[in-house]
Amino acid sequence: MVTQSAGFKHGSVTRKSEQLSPAERAMTDLGISSNLFRVDCTQDVSKITKDMLDNYDIVMFYTTGDLPFEPDVQEYLFNDWAKQKGHGFIGVHSAADTYHNYEPYWDMLGGTFNGHPWNANQTVTVTVHDPEHPVSQPWGDEFEITDEIYQFKHWQPEKVHVLMSLNMAKTSLKKPYHVPIAWVKQYGDGKVLHMSLGHREDVWTNEKYQQSLLGGIKWMLGMEEGDAAPNPELSSAQEAKAKSDFDAAQK
Repeated sequence: MVTQSAGFKHGSVTRKSEQLSPAERAMTDLGISSNLFRVDCTQDVSKITKDMLDNYDIVMFYTTGDLPFEPDVQEYLFNDWAKQKGHGFIGVHSAADTYHNYEPYWDMLGGTFNGHPWNANQTVTVTVHDPEHPVSQPWGDEFEITDEIYQFKHWQPEKVHVLMSLNMAKTSLKKPYHVPIAWVKQYGDGKVLHMSLGHREDVWTNEKYQQSLLGGIKWMLGMEEGDAAPNPELSSAQEAKAKSDFDAAQK
Protein backbone atom coordinates (compact mmCIF):
# COMPACT_ATOMS: atom_id res chain seq x y z
CA MET A 1 0.00 0.00 0.00
CA VAL A 2 1.65 3.20 -1.23
CA THR A 3 0.57 6.37 0.59
CA GLN A 4 3.33 8.73 -0.49
CA SER A 5 2.30 12.28 -1.35
CA ALA A 6 4.32 14.19 -3.95
CA GLY A 7 1.55 16.81 -4.05
CA PHE A 8 -1.31 17.58 -1.66
CA LYS A 9 -1.20 15.37 1.44
CA HIS A 10 -4.55 14.07 2.67
CA GLY A 11 -5.34 13.61 6.35
CA SER A 12 -6.31 10.01 5.67
CA VAL A 13 -2.69 9.18 4.76
CA THR A 14 -0.96 11.44 7.29
CA ARG A 15 1.02 9.54 9.90
CA LYS A 16 1.15 10.97 13.39
CA SER A 17 3.85 10.06 15.92
CA GLU A 18 5.19 7.46 13.48
CA GLN A 19 1.92 5.52 13.67
CA LEU A 20 0.12 4.24 10.59
CA SER A 21 -2.24 6.70 8.93
CA PRO A 22 -6.04 6.16 9.15
CA ALA A 23 -6.17 4.62 5.67
CA GLU A 24 -3.16 2.38 6.30
CA ARG A 25 -4.56 1.27 9.64
CA ALA A 26 -7.97 0.50 8.11
CA MET A 27 -6.46 -1.68 5.37
CA THR A 28 -4.08 -3.42 7.76
CA ASP A 29 -6.93 -4.21 10.16
CA LEU A 30 -9.13 -5.37 7.26
CA GLY A 31 -6.46 -7.82 6.19
CA ILE A 32 -6.23 -9.20 9.71
CA SER A 33 -9.99 -9.40 10.34
CA SER A 34 -10.67 -11.07 6.99
CA ASN A 35 -7.64 -13.36 7.34
CA LEU A 36 -7.15 -12.99 3.57
CA PHE A 37 -4.14 -10.73 3.08
CA ARG A 38 -1.23 -8.89 4.69
CA VAL A 39 -0.58 -5.22 4.03
CA ASP A 40 2.87 -3.67 3.80
CA CYS A 41 2.72 0.13 3.84
CA THR A 42 5.26 2.55 2.42
CA GLN A 43 5.63 6.28 1.95
CA ASP A 44 8.94 5.98 0.10
CA VAL A 45 8.66 4.41 -3.35
CA SER A 46 12.34 5.08 -4.07
CA LYS A 47 13.10 1.95 -2.04
CA ILE A 48 10.82 -0.30 -4.12
CA THR A 49 12.56 -2.65 -6.56
CA LYS A 50 11.26 -4.87 -9.34
CA ASP A 51 12.08 -7.94 -7.26
CA MET A 52 10.04 -6.54 -4.37
CA LEU A 53 7.02 -6.00 -6.61
CA ASP A 54 7.13 -9.64 -7.65
CA ASN A 55 6.39 -10.62 -4.04
CA TYR A 56 2.95 -8.97 -4.17
CA ASP A 57 -0.41 -9.79 -5.73
CA ILE A 58 -1.94 -6.31 -5.39
CA VAL A 59 -0.57 -2.77 -5.27
CA MET A 60 -2.78 -0.03 -3.81
CA PHE A 61 -2.15 3.68 -4.32
CA TYR A 62 -3.48 6.54 -2.18
CA THR A 63 -1.02 9.04 -3.59
CA THR A 64 -0.53 12.41 -5.26
CA GLY A 65 1.92 13.89 -7.75
CA ASP A 66 4.83 12.35 -9.61
CA LEU A 67 6.15 9.65 -7.33
CA PRO A 68 9.96 9.22 -7.29
CA PHE A 69 10.18 5.61 -8.41
CA GLU A 70 13.40 4.53 -10.04
CA PRO A 71 12.62 4.85 -13.78
CA ASP A 72 13.00 1.14 -14.53
CA VAL A 73 10.75 0.22 -11.59
CA GLN A 74 8.07 2.69 -12.68
CA GLU A 75 8.17 1.32 -16.22
CA TYR A 76 7.95 -2.26 -14.94
CA LEU A 77 5.08 -1.57 -12.53
CA PHE A 78 2.71 0.10 -14.98
CA ASN A 79 3.70 -1.52 -18.27
CA ASP A 80 4.48 -5.08 -17.19
CA TRP A 81 3.68 -6.07 -13.60
CA ALA A 82 0.13 -4.62 -13.62
CA LYS A 83 -0.67 -6.52 -16.83
CA GLN A 84 0.32 -9.91 -15.47
CA LYS A 85 -2.27 -12.56 -14.61
CA GLY A 86 -2.97 -12.68 -10.88
CA HIS A 87 -1.96 -9.07 -10.29
CA GLY A 88 -4.25 -6.20 -9.33
CA PHE A 89 -3.93 -2.44 -8.97
CA ILE A 90 -6.25 -0.48 -6.67
CA GLY A 91 -6.35 3.29 -6.94
CA VAL A 92 -8.09 5.09 -4.08
CA HIS A 93 -9.30 8.70 -4.23
CA SER A 94 -6.24 10.80 -5.08
CA ALA A 95 -4.55 7.96 -6.92
CA ALA A 96 -6.27 9.78 -9.78
CA ASP A 97 -4.30 12.92 -8.80
CA THR A 98 -1.04 11.13 -9.56
CA TYR A 99 1.12 11.13 -12.72
CA HIS A 100 -1.02 13.59 -14.69
CA ASN A 101 1.42 13.60 -17.59
CA TYR A 102 2.48 9.95 -17.63
CA GLU A 103 0.19 8.28 -20.14
CA PRO A 104 0.88 4.64 -19.17
CA TYR A 105 -0.44 5.43 -15.68
CA TRP A 106 -3.69 7.10 -16.64
CA ASP A 107 -4.18 4.57 -19.41
CA MET A 108 -3.98 1.86 -16.77
CA LEU A 109 -6.18 3.70 -14.26
CA GLY A 110 -8.82 4.90 -16.73
CA GLY A 111 -8.87 8.62 -15.87
CA THR A 112 -7.17 11.39 -13.92
CA PHE A 113 -8.19 14.14 -11.50
CA ASN A 114 -9.74 17.28 -12.97
CA GLY A 115 -10.98 19.13 -9.90
CA HIS A 116 -13.48 18.45 -7.11
CA PRO A 117 -16.52 20.76 -7.28
CA TRP A 118 -18.12 18.62 -4.55
CA ASN A 119 -16.10 19.35 -1.43
CA ALA A 120 -15.37 17.12 1.54
CA ASN A 121 -18.29 18.40 3.61
CA GLN A 122 -20.94 17.90 0.95
CA THR A 123 -23.39 14.99 1.11
CA VAL A 124 -24.06 13.44 -2.28
CA THR A 125 -26.17 10.61 -3.65
CA VAL A 126 -24.48 7.78 -5.52
CA THR A 127 -26.22 5.39 -7.91
CA VAL A 128 -25.02 1.78 -8.10
CA HIS A 129 -25.14 0.42 -11.65
CA ASP A 130 -23.84 -3.11 -11.00
CA PRO A 131 -25.12 -4.28 -7.59
CA GLU A 132 -23.79 -7.80 -8.24
CA HIS A 133 -20.12 -6.86 -8.46
CA PRO A 134 -18.18 -7.53 -5.22
CA VAL A 135 -17.04 -3.89 -5.13
CA SER A 136 -20.49 -2.33 -5.37
CA GLN A 137 -22.61 -5.06 -3.75
CA PRO A 138 -22.20 -3.71 -0.17
CA TRP A 139 -23.78 -0.37 -1.14
CA GLY A 140 -27.18 -1.55 -2.37
CA ASP A 141 -28.85 0.27 -5.27
CA GLU A 142 -28.22 3.81 -4.05
CA PHE A 143 -26.65 5.54 -1.06
CA GLU A 144 -25.76 8.91 0.42
CA ILE A 145 -22.27 9.73 1.59
CA THR A 146 -20.36 12.80 2.74
CA ASP A 147 -17.04 12.96 0.95
CA GLU A 148 -15.04 14.90 -1.61
CA ILE A 149 -15.98 13.93 -5.17
CA TYR A 150 -13.58 14.13 -8.11
CA GLN A 151 -14.37 14.79 -11.74
CA PHE A 152 -12.04 13.37 -14.38
CA LYS A 153 -10.08 14.04 -17.53
CA HIS A 154 -8.38 11.41 -19.71
CA TRP A 155 -11.61 9.51 -19.04
CA GLN A 156 -11.80 6.26 -21.02
CA PRO A 157 -15.36 4.87 -20.86
CA GLU A 158 -14.59 2.49 -23.72
CA LYS A 159 -12.05 0.70 -21.51
CA VAL A 160 -13.75 0.56 -18.10
CA HIS A 161 -16.75 -1.03 -16.41
CA VAL A 162 -18.46 1.69 -14.37
CA LEU A 163 -19.91 0.40 -11.11
CA MET A 164 -21.19 3.59 -9.45
CA SER A 165 -21.83 7.21 -10.44
CA LEU A 166 -22.81 10.51 -8.88
CA ASN A 167 -26.58 11.02 -9.11
CA MET A 168 -26.90 14.59 -10.38
CA ALA A 169 -30.67 14.66 -9.92
CA LYS A 170 -30.27 14.12 -6.17
CA THR A 171 -27.13 16.18 -5.64
CA SER A 172 -27.42 19.90 -4.90
CA LEU A 173 -24.48 20.98 -7.07
CA LYS A 174 -25.25 19.80 -10.60
CA LYS A 175 -22.83 19.53 -13.52
CA PRO A 176 -23.73 18.57 -17.12
CA TYR A 177 -21.51 15.52 -17.37
CA HIS A 178 -21.02 12.00 -16.06
CA VAL A 179 -19.06 11.67 -12.81
CA PRO A 180 -18.09 8.04 -12.14
CA ILE A 181 -17.43 7.05 -8.53
CA ALA A 182 -16.00 3.55 -8.94
CA TRP A 183 -14.97 1.43 -11.89
CA VAL A 184 -13.05 -1.72 -12.74
CA LYS A 185 -11.22 -2.89 -15.85
CA GLN A 186 -9.03 -5.59 -17.26
CA TYR A 187 -5.52 -4.38 -17.96
CA GLY A 188 -3.79 -6.98 -20.03
CA ASP A 189 -4.22 -10.09 -17.90
CA GLY A 190 -4.33 -8.02 -14.70
CA LYS A 191 -7.21 -6.25 -12.96
CA VAL A 192 -7.70 -2.61 -11.96
CA LEU A 193 -10.11 -0.94 -9.54
CA HIS A 194 -10.47 2.77 -8.96
CA MET A 195 -12.49 3.89 -5.94
CA SER A 196 -12.97 7.66 -5.96
CA LEU A 197 -14.28 7.82 -2.38
CA GLY A 198 -11.89 8.01 0.56
CA HIS A 199 -10.94 11.65 1.15
CA ARG A 200 -12.39 11.86 4.65
CA GLU A 201 -10.98 9.84 7.53
CA ASP A 202 -14.46 8.74 8.61
CA VAL A 203 -15.04 7.13 5.22
CA TRP A 204 -12.27 4.67 6.07
CA THR A 205 -14.18 3.53 9.17
CA ASN A 206 -17.40 3.07 7.17
CA GLU A 207 -18.12 -0.66 7.15
CA LYS A 208 -19.64 -0.56 3.67
CA TYR A 209 -16.57 1.20 2.33
CA GLN A 210 -14.30 -1.39 3.89
CA GLN A 211 -16.43 -4.23 2.54
CA SER A 212 -16.35 -2.60 -0.89
CA LEU A 213 -12.54 -2.59 -0.92
CA LEU A 214 -12.51 -6.12 0.45
CA GLY A 215 -14.82 -7.14 -2.39
CA GLY A 216 -12.38 -5.63 -4.85
CA ILE A 217 -9.52 -7.58 -3.34
CA LYS A 218 -11.50 -10.83 -3.48
CA TRP A 219 -12.34 -10.12 -7.12
CA MET A 220 -8.69 -9.49 -7.95
CA LEU A 221 -7.60 -12.67 -6.19
CA GLY A 222 -10.18 -14.73 -8.10
CA MET A 223 -12.19 -15.50 -4.97
CA GLU A 224 -15.36 -13.80 -6.27
CA GLU A 225 -16.67 -13.17 -9.78
CA GLY A 226 -17.37 -9.71 -11.15
CA ASP A 227 -17.99 -8.21 -14.57
CA ALA A 228 -15.23 -6.01 -15.98
CA ALA A 229 -16.52 -5.71 -19.54
CA PRO A 230 -16.48 -2.07 -20.70
CA ASN A 231 -19.90 -0.40 -20.58
CA PRO A 232 -19.45 2.87 -22.51
CA GLU A 233 -23.16 2.95 -23.28
CA LEU A 234 -23.82 3.42 -19.55
CA SER A 235 -21.40 6.34 -19.42
CA SER A 236 -23.11 7.89 -22.46
CA ALA A 237 -26.52 7.48 -20.83
CA GLN A 238 -25.25 8.99 -17.57
CA GLU A 239 -23.76 11.90 -19.52
CA ALA A 240 -27.11 12.59 -21.18
CA LYS A 241 -28.97 12.26 -17.87
CA ALA A 242 -26.57 14.62 -16.10
CA LYS A 243 -27.00 17.22 -18.83
CA SER A 244 -30.78 16.89 -18.62
CA ASP A 245 -30.71 17.23 -14.82
CA PHE A 246 -28.40 20.24 -15.10
CA ASP A 247 -30.58 21.95 -17.71
CA ALA A 248 -33.71 21.35 -15.63
CA ALA A 249 -32.06 22.95 -12.61
CA GLN A 250 -31.27 26.09 -14.61
CA LYS A 251 -34.93 26.76 -15.42
